[in-house]
Amino acid sequence: MLFNTTRFCLFFAVVLTLFYNAPRSWRKVMLLAASYYFYMAWNAKFVLLLLTLTIIDYTAALWIKRVPPGAKRKLLLIAGLSANLSFLGFFKYYNFLAGNVATLLGMPVHSFGLDIILPMGISFHTFQSMSYVVDVYRDEQAAISNPIDYALFISFFPQLVAGPIVRAGEFFADLYHWRRPGNEELLRGFLLVVLGLTKKVALADQFAKLSDSYFNNLAGHPGALAAWSGVLAFAAQIYFDFSGYTDMAIGLALLLGFHFPENFRRPYLAGSITEFWHRWHISLSRWLRDYLYIPLGGNRHGTLKTYRNLMLTMLLGGLWHGASWNFVIWGGYHGALLSLERAARPRVRLPIFVYPLRVLVTFILVCIGWVFFRAATLGDSVHVVYQMFSGRAGIGLWYRWHFWLACIMLVLALVEEKFGWFECVVTAPAWVYATVTVVLLLCVELIGVTESIPFVYFQF
Repeated sequence: MLFNTTRFCLFFAVVLTLFYNAPRSWRKVMLLAASYYFYMAWNAKFVLLLLTLTIIDYTAALWIKRVPPGAKRKLLLIAGLSANLSFLGFFKYYNFLAGNVATLLGMPVHSFGLDIILPMGISFHTFQSMSYVVDVYRDEQAAISNPIDYALFISFFPQLVAGPIVRAGEFFADLYHWRRPGNEELLRGFLLVVLGLTKKVALADQFAKLSDSYFNNLAGHPGALAAWSGVLAFAAQIYFDFSGYTDMAIGLALLLGFHFPENFRRPYLAGSITEFWHRWHISLSRWLRDYLYIPLGGNRHGTLKTYRNLMLTMLLGGLWHGASWNFVIWGGYHGALLSLERAARPRVRLPIFVYPLRVLVTFILVCIGWVFFRAATLGDSVHVVYQMFSGRAGIGLWYRWHFWLACIMLVLALVEEKFGWFECVVTAPAWVYATVTVVLLLCVELIGVTESIPFVYFQF
């Protein structure tokens, strides 16, 4: 059930109506039932997997809380995390590992392969549940005794499929101290849903058609112009697609009285790769920092170990995105860039006029990384990068209106960065809010893509 479908709109309208008309004691149960219905609408049999993981982490946290610090408590933590990683490893990485083993043995790549369907959102809800267990182990989070409360934390439908990755403390603070959202919060939530829908249907899906036409037929589009237009189209697609989903998820949750953390902050305006990761998929960056980079030692044990920790964190972050060498290379590429930036960071403050150049260089470096994220194989990735810098012109894929659309989005991003136009609209007079909402809905109607294109991050 995609957010950008009539079926989901009807589903959410029913959920919203029932939620605000149900007795308060029944609201959690109603949201849990709605979340499981939402999950089962994709593939009903995988609800057993979601239930199993929920029971494992719910039980593990209770056991950990009852055991004093020491070896036994650590063993319980390892057992809980291992169970999560075992499920994630089987469904997401078994065929990748089996294919590499078969290749090393000189056998056909699919010799040990299995017909495995990747459960929806498994990477997101697994990371969310693992962070809860770790927080309980660290005494940073109370163990949840009510199984309905914990099941709702794992399965809450606005962020179940593609995040943001919500911490237990953030979610339960809203659940246990729920209050009816005020008028301004309702306006913000609705506008976020409309904005996210516009990003997805009118922007991401338009650029997806350009990106797909290039990456699905590399031989038919030789030259640098074709390569750059395909890569830039994917850079636009993945940003508007993922940030559009996040906007809708945050908005839907806010309409129900839950406050999700920000997940994107105009990442293509970053002046460095470090800043990019402070702006892109913020909840994942925060998760990797707190549950991987810092436990590895962070920057506390010297320069070389800091670089090692950065590389390991980003390599595993790349592998989290997908089971292929392309994602490993993408993660390693960003880890290397982060290490180089740390090694070469200036000791003096650079003048402000240098910043636009830094933004441009950062964006180009990010786009090179997107090649490995999007291309089907490592060979395709190498081919695209070669074409980008081959010197042959070729023929671009963008129409003039795509260029102007990108320019308008850049101007809006700059205005948001400087003045925060979104919040200004939320607090503006009613006619301003209504005008912006109508314009966004007109964009959906006039330039929105009619065919259903899945969200990019649904595959993770």
